[in-house]
Amino acid sequence: MPTGRPATLSLRGMVTSPHSLASAAGSDVLRAGGSAVDAAIATAAALGVIYPHMTGMGGDAFWLIHDAHTGKVRYLNGGGRAAASADPRFFTDKGLSEVPFRGVWPATLTTPGAVSSWCEAHKAYGKLGLPRILASAMDYAQNGYPVSQRLAGWMQRSQAECSAQLGWSELFTPQGLLPTTGSTLRNPALARTLQALAEQGQAGFYQGDTGKALAALSKEHGGFFTAQDLAQQQAEWGEPIVGSYRDLSLYQTPAPTQGFTVLQMLKLVEPLELHKKDFDDPERIHLMVQAKQISYHDRDRWLGDPAFTDMPMAQLLSNAYLDQRRSLMDTSRALAWDQVPSYGSLRGDTVYIAVVDAHGNAVSLIHSLYGAFGSGVVSLDTGVLLQNRSAYFSLQAGHPNVLAPAKIPLHTLIASIGFRHNKLWSVMGCMGADGQPQIQFQAYSNMLDHGMDIQQAVEAPRWLSGRFALGEARDTLHVESRLGAKTLDALAAKGHVLNRWGPWNELAGHAHGITLEGPQQTRFGGSDPRSDGAAVGY
Repeated sequence: MPTGRPATLSLRGMVTSPHSLASAAGSDVLRAGGSAVDAAIATAAALGVIYPHMTGMGGDAFWLIHDAHTGKVRYLNGGGRAAASADPRFFTDKGLSEVPFRGVWPATLTTPGAVSSWCEAHKAYGKLGLPRILASAMDYAQNGYPVSQRLAGWMQRSQAECSAQLGWSELFTPQGLLPTTGSTLRNPALARTLQALAEQGQAGFYQGDTGKALAALSKEHGGFFTAQDLAQQQAEWGEPIVGSYRDLSLYQTPAPTQGFTVLQMLKLVEPLELHKKDFDDPERIHLMVQAKQISYHDRDRWLGDPAFTDMPMAQLLSNAYLDQRRSLMDTSRALAWDQVPSYGSLRGDTVYIAVVDAHGNAVSLIHSLYGAFGSGVVSLDTGVLLQNRSAYFSLQAGHPNVLAPAKIPLHTLIASIGFRHNKLWSVMGCMGADGQPQIQFQAYSNMLDHGMDIQQAVEAPRWLSGRFALGEARDTLHVESRLGAKTLDALAAKGHVLNRWGPWNELAGHAHGITLEGPQQTRFGGSDPRSDGAAVGY
């Protein structure tokens, strides 16, 4: 598989993310003696400043952390919780069938969860102090950062929708004009918020001046969360889930994230021996799409906050159950979507960060505001752009993902860590909302079934099954043209409804990862050219 760039190689530490400046910030922390967790926080904080359409301090985060000393993989849940006042009737009484995508309501319906997870991870694994870790992010916020072509493009596409929201225009169009590629943007209020976090830790964000300002915004504009809701936000440690594919043992983030779908998809196709088919074989893609449809049906039927709903995870990942589900797959024709129903959307923006330090400790971190620029609501006193993850709640009574106080919504965010031959092998993830499991599924198959390295795997032509917007057919198969007309025509002949993308489409997601290869455990870093990212090692 030809690539536009080779994999980045290093023998010590490595960071990969969707922006080169953020990866450099994380690598700088590693060189200064920081841990993998320190570097992940530095990278995430920098992205929250320079990639504000994708992530920020107002969003959520989920972690997998590999401790090289113990060999264990730990899971950290940084999902924001619904406010104590959350009630589906607030929306249904207004004639709404879903939580709005933009505005103060989704901005304040759940609290920001990411910062609590930064502090909890740092408490357990940090080596450097937060002032050093957050230094790059504070510098970019205070003194400015260059606007990338992609950020400028997303501002242009989002302006009509986001400029109607509190604070968006004041922050992103300070002279009344959209910034152009290479121009400089600043967010000094966010620099002060980062400084408070650096000096006071978690309380410096959820309480103190920052917490008071966020609570005041909510109260003044008819929002939901209060100072008490913010003060009660706390990241929680838990157990990851694990599955296998060929010689890979793969850890994923558990409920309320959709990580189990990756494990299901891989297991559904394992007996079908994809490694014996060519990469561009239409039958291979056809079978993978059907595996996606089946696993997403289970996701939409069962997935929710495990503190509120029982989810039969062991059954959903059992060989007996997946053998039964595999019988739905049709090798000759596309599955009718109504036969394997789904809901949801591919719309969403996220960043993924992979870090491996010189000692073999690793972090797989997924971080998001959900939609582009989240809710579109900016707290000008703090510089924080608030997420709209609560728009993913259901308002349907009895649904596992129905809105309730203190509940975490279903999350499309997932992260992975893989082992081969009992050694750490992969740290990989992606952005792409509902597309995230599909992208991981393809990338792991690319490496394990077709011998690609991590850079080849994330650059390879990609498909995504599902809809990007309401009104679009749920069984649309979006396919990059680099798969070739012959393959696409064969998929159409099997009954797939194709949306033929151009050769590179950012909607196909940003995937990034690190693999460890050979007796020296050389770090191979991959970064998706659909983003502004880079893998930076030393």
